[in-house]
Amino acid sequence: MSVNMAVDFCGITLPTPVIAASGTFGFGTEYADYVNLDRIGGIALKGLTPEPRAGNAGVRIAETPGGILNCIGLENPGVDVFVEEILPSLRRQTRAPLIANISGNTVDEYAVMAERLQVEGIAALEVNISCPNVRNGCLAFGVDAVAAADVTRAVKAHAEQPVIVKLSPNVTDITVVARAVEDAGADAVSLINTLLGMDIDIERRVPLLGNVTGGLSGPCVKPIALRLVWQVAQAVRIPICGMGGIMTGADAIAFMQAGAACVSVGTATIVDPTAVERIAGEMEAWCAAHGVEDIRDLVGTLQVPTAAPDVCPTE
Repeated sequence: MSVNMAVDFCGITLPTPVIAASGTFGFGTEYADYVNLDRIGGIALKGLTPEPRAGNAGVRIAETPGGILNCIGLENPGVDVFVEEILPSLRRQTRAPLIANISGNTVDEYAVMAERLQVEGIAALEVNISCPNVRNGCLAFGVDAVAAADVTRAVKAHAEQPVIVKLSPNVTDITVVARAVEDAGADAVSLINTLLGMDIDIERRVPLLGNVTGGLSGPCVKPIALRLVWQVAQAVRIPICGMGGIMTGADAIAFMQAGAACVSVGTATIVDPTAVERIAGEMEAWCAAHGVEDIRDLVGTLQVPTAAPDVCPTE
């Protein structure tokens, strides 16, 4: 049985619904020996900032039960080096849609990043709003709906490409932020970013990570990510890219049933460099076995009892 695996994500045609997540896939060329870059849905590029960043000192990545902690610190060469040196080479190596992931410390920096990335070859901008807001007590933009909306408007004012806002799970109610960025003009949202966590070296009695805390990702976060994607899907009309602990095609299908139009795979590529291509193949095989002719038919098909409580009791 032939299955149509192509999806439309905020106006971008993805050959498969599986995108390589920002961070773990570098700029894509690092994985060219392991996967055919033209056969993956898209590449969310390594996070970029206005100026080069060396990242955090000390231990920056550590295994945990069912996942990893990282505090890389947005190490990157800066947007100018990317545009002038990396992007031209990358465009020669793949036709996959390229999504630039941008970060900033102020609203103005986000605007500058969006303007600088108005170049051929960038299909969309993914706005990472889980960064310090130095003009507002070093809070993260992603935990403040008003600040998140301000960033979204600033990027939209300078971007011709679709703008995808990456949401933080480290909030009381993610739907409030999701609705705020939708109202501010976001074309799509992606979620979840990593959960805040830490670990301790009990022999030395010190934090394991050099930055003390870091982002938790991997299969351990999947139940939380699925729940948040489902909640956001009920709250907004714009499309969702779901992510968080996706290791198999079955995981990815669950996210699409919960309401995601596409998915993004990150930590899995550290374990298996072929994960993005493999997961798309597993999704296609599942659809063929279940009589699904078009992968898009899975989106939002989760059947939830009408009497389901908003919050499940723990007892």
